[in-house]
Amino acid sequence: MEKMSRALERAKMLVGMEVDEEVPTESPSFFDDFNRQCTLTTKQRLYGFAICLAAGLACTFLSILVFFNPIKFGITFTFGNLLALGSTAFLIGPKRQFDMMLDPVRIYATAIYVSSLIIALFCAFYVHSKLLTLLAVMLEFGALVWYGLSYIPFARSMVSKIFYACMDTEF
Repeated sequence: MEKMSRALERAKMLVGMEVDEEVPTESPSFFDDFNRQCTLTTKQRLYGFAICLAAGLACTFLSILVFFNPIKFGITFTFGNLLALGSTAFLIGPKRQFDMMLDPVRIYATAIYVSSLIIALFCAFYVHSKLLTLLAVMLEFGALVWYGLSYIPFARSMVSKIFYACMDTEF
């Protein structure tokens, strides 16, 4: 029975539902206050996730239409990535999302991904350089793939091994 209740609590945590825990003795953080103020039902969370993910994917795919204008492409692509990334906060909550992004396993992938988002927007809005914006978007896409792989156990090590195996073969 204990095993079943722990599994149920883990499932609740995975979808961002409240879990019965001991009350912490320290002062609440910004995310604790934010989570308390923004309580959503499971249905609302799923709707928020679906709408935000659909809007993010739509922006990302529609960015292909403006590919030959790299500044518009960079802005649209980056905005789509931000919406898609924000969609998971609806499922698991912003605090858990933030904590998972800062997990030691994916801290470097998160730092590179967030940096590439900022660089892409900076190049598009302020520098107005088509070449730098395209390079930043390419960095952003690579960082997004590496960041996404950090959530799949052993995926990054497998991709690294495949990449190095392909580099060792002679053509």
